[in-house]
Amino acid sequence: MQRIFTILLACLTATCSLAQDIKKDSAALKQISNHILTNYQCYNDLRYLCKHIGHRISGSPQAEQAVIWGKEVLEKIGCDRVFLQEVMVPHWVRGQEEATILLKGKKIPVRISSLGNAVGTGAKGMTASLLKINHIDELKRLRPADVKGKIVFYNFKFDQTNINTFESYGPCVYYRWGAPSEASKMGAIGVVIRSVSSANDDKPHTGSIAYNKDYPSIPAVAISNVDADVLEGIMSVNKDVSMQLRTTCEMLSDVKSYNVVAEIKGTEHPEEIIVFGGHLDSWDIGEGAHDDGAGVVQTIEVLRVFKELGIKPKRTIRGVLFMNEENGLRGGKKYAELAEINNEKHILAIESDAGGSTPLGFSMEMETAKRDKIKSWAPLLQPYNMYSFDREGGGADIGPMKRKFGTPVMELMPDSQRYFDMHHSANDVFENVHRRELSLGAIAMSHMVYLVSLYGL
Repeated sequence: MQRIFTILLACLTATCSLAQDIKKDSAALKQISNHILTNYQCYNDLRYLCKHIGHRISGSPQAEQAVIWGKEVLEKIGCDRVFLQEVMVPHWVRGQEEATILLKGKKIPVRISSLGNAVGTGAKGMTASLLKINHIDELKRLRPADVKGKIVFYNFKFDQTNINTFESYGPCVYYRWGAPSEASKMGAIGVVIRSVSSANDDKPHTGSIAYNKDYPSIPAVAISNVDADVLEGIMSVNKDVSMQLRTTCEMLSDVKSYNVVAEIKGTEHPEEIIVFGGHLDSWDIGEGAHDDGAGVVQTIEVLRVFKELGIKPKRTIRGVLFMNEENGLRGGKKYAELAEINNEKHILAIESDAGGSTPLGFSMEMETAKRDKIKSWAPLLQPYNMYSFDREGGGADIGPMKRKFGTPVMELMPDSQRYFDMHHSANDVFENVHRRELSLGAIAMSHMVYLVSLYGL
């Protein structure tokens, strides 16, 4: 193994166009890794965030507590500057929810989770016939008379054959995000979706809905894959199946909240900013441990390791705990807006919002020359099992930076096999995050920030 590492470093020395001190950089990366793996402070931070504050939906008291906690932790680290960016965020509340399948006089209760930002049925609820749709094309072939007054059951399934499970998430999420308005357009009065999840369990998964304002907003809920299988089986042999549905969720007035920002000034090029972050808010079920408590504590850990090891970056490094990624993206938009007002120069934006499992590399959206420069550092990162740098992608909160300024963006890419078992559900709790895997993600983020802070892009 040592011989392979020596060969890789020799290749890096021969091919890298920068006058890098390879041995010095390798030693620095090892020091960073050792420090994080022997302290596990990011894991302790995550425990506090999940167990003492809990889930943190925008506008909630818990979200407010998380802002206070994040600011206090970053101030304690001793960053050069810690400040808040005010942002108005949506305040959606779940309320009560219940559903029952009605079949030939039988009542079969099912667990549901209202989709984020959805309207409710009202206190009395609704009862209507169910219409099963496996693919949106089936709905589009029907007449409005076939759909009017019914509750549409979208039975689109998560593709279990993709090794990268994010490739399965994309097609499924349409049925949560946009398909409810397609049902409303045809006269449906409610929607039930099969959870956007790889899990085979009884936990429904939530997530945002986006209503088309041209059509009525109708109640929309998710059921678990286990209950969806039951419902699919019932409807395959019974023509007359109905559902009683009652949800009292509602959207309240916007609430003032904040992004939490901390930075360490660069010693040589302080005007060049490397920003990295995760989102502080979460859904209101579970504890938001993987999504995105992991990204939050990894962001904090990058700043902590620089301060505790006395690493002085040549370029300014800035961590952001974004607010309201889940049901509005207001924090990411506000950060980009203020960056424009302040005429800031961001040379790279990095996001961690894909869970706290073992990192495999980074996805990227940037010019070929910049990508190649980052890939030239692969031999330094491969001893930490970071090997994947070819996928396209950035993150939601840094997307506004990419669109507004063309900022190069990256996203930490952990192993995704378990992520969508937990994502947006009651499964997303602290106990389902592995201490070492979470810390490896913090190491990967710290290594990338270290290299870019020294050599730029």
